[in-house]
Amino acid sequence: MLSRLRSSRLLRVLLALVALAFVGYGLARNAGDTLAALARLSWWSVAGAFAAVMAGAWIMMIAWRRVLTGLGSELPYRVAARVLFVGQLGKYVPGSVWAYAAMMELGRDHGCPPKRTFGATSLGLLVSLGCAVGLAAATLPFTARSVAERTWYLVLIIPVIVVCLHPRILAWGLNLALRIARREPFDQVLSGGTLLRVTAWTILGWLVYGLHLWLVVGDLTGDFSLYLLGAGAYAFAWATGLLFAFIPAGVGVREGALVLVLAPTIGTPNAIVAALVSRLAFTFTDVAWAGIGFGLGRRAQRPPETRAATYTSQ
Repeated sequence: MLSRLRSSRLLRVLLALVALAFVGYGLARNAGDTLAALARLSWWSVAGAFAAVMAGAWIMMIAWRRVLTGLGSELPYRVAARVLFVGQLGKYVPGSVWAYAAMMELGRDHGCPPKRTFGATSLGLLVSLGCAVGLAAATLPFTARSVAERTWYLVLIIPVIVVCLHPRILAWGLNLALRIARREPFDQVLSGGTLLRVTAWTILGWLVYGLHLWLVVGDLTGDFSLYLLGAGAYAFAWATGLLFAFIPAGVGVREGALVLVLAPTIGTPNAIVAALVSRLAFTFTDVAWAGIGFGLGRRAQRPPETRAATYTSQ
């Protein structure tokens, strides 16, 4: 699949169009409910929710780029935005490999070996999962106690992730995976300091993401003291959706988890509206950042010597 993506520009275009088609299908399928939800909200809360998700996605990109830099490939911000945001459209295509495949090939176009893109994406996902579960564990016992009591076992993921992210264990695990795949091991791995900085950026990203539900829930209920509920609810919903990796972008699962957490406090009708607007905001953000990233990185060219080094290292 990777060799076909590498050799066929037409296949890349078709993959992008398929991803956009699935995005459009998801939006069209819920168009009536989404429009009804938007009609209940003020324009400023919807615009603010979109802005918060856009900002949070950029912060998450910074965290991902720092992981990639720690593995030995420092991409300019505009190139990193192109690789991450355009490649992530693949998550809307059924199957769990398309986003990875697209990002690895886009990274190769700019001199980043596929193994580093794969490693950075996997590590970024692991750190993000740990931060999301940690945020949910720290907030839900105070904002949605019934949900926290029923999902206490998710907290057990945190120590496992912390152990796996220890630099020595991390290096061993990554290189073992590469040996199984018959690839050369990483010539450098993340330091403890880099991991701490990546974690700090990721936590900030999750806190910014929480703003979008805070605005929507506040507009629906008139109560703007529910930031921790919104931040914890979305972190819990995202982590839950990640467990169902075979479902494109966690559609349906994430919304169900959001309603589960929010409904006891703000009522089921308001929770459904908040979940629909959240999905719309993230879908819009994925498409918008993909377009912006494509424009930012379109003219970025690799020097010939970097291109040669990339292929000789595989």
